[in-house]
Amino acid sequence: MKKVLTLLLTAGMLLGAATGASAIDFKAKGQWLMGFGVGDNNLISHTRNLAGKTKVNNNDTFGARQRIRLQLDAVASEALSGTVQFQIGNQKWGNAETGGALGADSPNQIGVRQAYIDWMVPQTDLKVRMGLHEVILPNKAGGTAVMDAPVAGVVASYQFNETVGLTALWMRPFNDNYVGVTNHGDDKSNYLDNMDLFGLMVPVTLDGFEITPWAMFGMTGKNTTKFADYSKGFADGNPYYTLSPYPGLNGYPGSLGDTSKAYGSMFWAGLPFAITAWDPLNIEVDLNYGYVESMGRYDAWKGGYDGVPMTRKRGSTERQGWLAKALVEYKMDWGVPGIFGWYGSGDDGNPKNGSERMPSIAPYGNFTSMLGDGGPYSWGGASAFNDLGALSYAGTWGIGLQIRDMSFVDDLKHTFRVAYWGGTNSTSAVKYMSNAYSWNRGSGNYDGPYLTTNDGLLEFNLVNEYKMYENFNVYLDLGYVANFMDNDTWKKAGRRDTSFEKQDMWKAQLVFGYSF
Repeated sequence: MKKVLTLLLTAGMLLGAATGASAIDFKAKGQWLMGFGVGDNNLISHTRNLAGKTKVNNNDTFGARQRIRLQLDAVASEALSGTVQFQIGNQKWGNAETGGALGADSPNQIGVRQAYIDWMVPQTDLKVRMGLHEVILPNKAGGTAVMDAPVAGVVASYQFNETVGLTALWMRPFNDNYVGVTNHGDDKSNYLDNMDLFGLMVPVTLDGFEITPWAMFGMTGKNTTKFADYSKGFADGNPYYTLSPYPGLNGYPGSLGDTSKAYGSMFWAGLPFAITAWDPLNIEVDLNYGYVESMGRYDAWKGGYDGVPMTRKRGSTERQGWLAKALVEYKMDWGVPGIFGWYGSGDDGNPKNGSERMPSIAPYGNFTSMLGDGGPYSWGGASAFNDLGALSYAGTWGIGLQIRDMSFVDDLKHTFRVAYWGGTNSTSAVKYMSNAYSWNRGSGNYDGPYLTTNDGLLEFNLVNEYKMYENFNVYLDLGYVANFMDNDTWKKAGRRDTSFEKQDMWKAQLVFGYSF
């Protein structure tokens, strides 16, 4: 009898679960990427110091890797749903750490990229999203210069009418990552190491005109970015480079002093807008400003060569600046020719008043596809054949020409770009740098090479996209960057006993993408 009752109870539970599950509509989507490429994404071949000449360009010329993203949406109704997105990779073929070696059984390659719920307040049109989800701050013309990454937080949005809406957000990019030290029995781990950001956006859509003014205030603890290993402390973005003075400075952050402040304030504002009223003419403009309060001072050193004694200046960790970007293009039957450009404030060469380059959280500039992230399936931060990851535009200016979406054969289109990158940082800043090749420390760290007004880079892109099937595309991304870094300017860095041998960058990247 007990067995019968147990079976009936089990059957009832299963039927109840099935009945509850039938009300949920499960939707799956995903993306498989397979990439192969040859190239060299290093702007320096050799460096020299008192120890001699060192070869620094040691990356493989050829590389292959893959990435998989799978997303599951559990939709109960228009007012309630849940989403989880998994990522496998990026996996370098043949690499054991990323699970691409023989056996392909590395246990650490499956991660949760997004996990959130969407719901609406009953009897209202107020929509709420909470959890781990991707946040892209409003932008036009070349992507966001401030934030584009998955982050933990809450977003609430309300559409008043067809013209005006309102979005508010709170996100917490960092918390409880500080290892800390024990001082007189007082454990400082996870102490004052959170960063919280609060934003407000007002999207306005008119006939032929769009504008979204926005502002974001933040607070960061004194220990937020004090990771034991900076190379492993961050997944997307690197605030060690994008929120602080340039780490190539001689003395920063090694001589960074403590501060009596528990938290420092942060602020950003943006005004992106687009004009489409004169179609086929399209105009996009994006204006941004950012500020991060000083959280301690450091000793900025210069001199120490040919009998010149080393001297120091007390540097500030404050960082504030601005950036303007614009794009003008004209749609034609065979393609879309256009011109784009940007200008960002740069350091004035005086570390005492902090940095004048605009700060950012996780920028993703996409005017170009090698120094930037403008390729269809670009994978930033990888060696051998991918884009360099110079994504913030801080301390640079540039101008470029492009013809996008050229098509002469069905299902095949091309985009060609040429862009010149210049610097807005004062040459006076060089004398406070650690060595002659400090300008390259930002490469691959979301901040890009440090360019002075005497430096430049010339980039060429040719991106080809072929739609083989409805859900299967093939991309061929060709890129070249001519290096015009000025040796005469950078030989004045540090103790003047260092130098570098520059080289050009190039890549040929073939990517197969299946999306459903």
